[in-house]
Amino acid sequence: MTVAPDLPSGALSAPAALRNREAILSVLTRIAPPEGNALEIASGTGEHIIAYAPAMPGLTWQPSDPDPDRRASIAAWRAEHPAPNLLPPIDLNACAHGWSESHGPKDMIVLVNLIHLISDADTATLLSEIAKALAPGGVAALYGPFLRDGEATSEGDATFHASLRAQDPAIGYKDVIDVAEALTRNGLHLFETVKLPANNLMLCVERKI
Repeated sequence: MTVAPDLPSGALSAPAALRNREAILSVLTRIAPPEGNALEIASGTGEHIIAYAPAMPGLTWQPSDPDPDRRASIAAWRAEHPAPNLLPPIDLNACAHGWSESHGPKDMIVLVNLIHLISDADTATLLSEIAKALAPGGVAALYGPFLRDGEATSEGDATFHASLRAQDPAIGYKDVIDVAEALTRNGLHLFETVKLPANNLMLCVERKI
């Protein structure tokens, strides 16, 4: 993550976000409902959601992040790229119990690159709250790196997974089967798993009406 003189004041930039933004957007624009309210969990720098809002104008987009520096960055990018359907960022810890009661129902929820950075327990809470926050007929898209049958799919992923575990044994890549089963247990239907660049996946789920 970088801060450079040519960025808007207060804005941060993540090279990974710029690399994967178009690939993520290609899936979201295909599965998004035509209208309603959308929540992005852990919006980070804000460089994703400023692309989502103009590409899906029927949705009102709510960015969120628990980190104040990242919320400041989201606000800075929003000011630089204003859209009538993009709301100011809110403070939301999506790994906390109960947030769905005050932040739902949503017609779409987007989560990018968080699951591998949190513990199994936090992941269980996150997925449960996402399920509760989705409106009937709503869709959620979960993007990131996953293990397949307990194994990383590349040497780079294996190295990164090991480095995360070295920092904190409770975090690291989750197996895609485990995440899919957790989503199903929470009443969601996995209707598509999309392979995206750099060995990442997008899990697309819906709460059936």
